[in-house]
Amino acid sequence: MISTGFLAGLLLSGGGATVALSLERIELAQLSIRQSVIVRVPTGNHAAPIGPVNWKESKGPKCIPMNIVAGATVVEADSIDIILRDGDRMRVEFEDNCPAIDYYRNFYIRPTADRRICAGRDSIHARSGGECQIHRFRNLTPVQRKKK
Repeated sequence: MISTGFLAGLLLSGGGATVALSLERIELAQLSIRQSVIVRVPTGNHAAPIGPVNWKESKGPKCIPMNIVAGATVVEADSIDIILRDGDRMRVEFEDNCPAIDYYRNFYIRPTADRRICAGRDSIHARSGGECQIHRFRNLTPVQRKKK
C-alpha cells in the first residue's frame, strides 16, 4: 500500500513552491493461492522373508486406487514393487530405466482427480527431480518352492 502523503511529497519535492493536490487513497493488492497435494510413498528395508521369494507375474490392472497403496520397494532400475494394504504385491514397470528412483530410494505420486494411479497416464516422481512414466502394472504371486 502506498501512502498518498508520501506520493504527494515525492511528486512535489524540490521547487520550493507549495501545491495542494487532492489524491484519494490508493490501495494495491495481489493475492495468489496455490495448492499442492503430494502422496509420499514410503520405501525402505522391509522385513525380508526367510529365503528369497520368487514371484510369478501376471497381467495387472490398468489403474489402481491410491488408497490401497501401503508402501513400495525399489526392485530394478525399470520397476518398483508396490505393497498393498491387504499384503498383496504389484509390480510397476516403467517406460524406460529410471535411475533417479534408486538414488534416494524414495519417490512420490501426484494425486489425480480420480484418485487412481494409471499406466500410460501417470508418473512416479523421484526426490532428486526425475520422473518415470508408468508403462504397466503386473500382479505378483509368490511361487511355492519345491522341498528337497
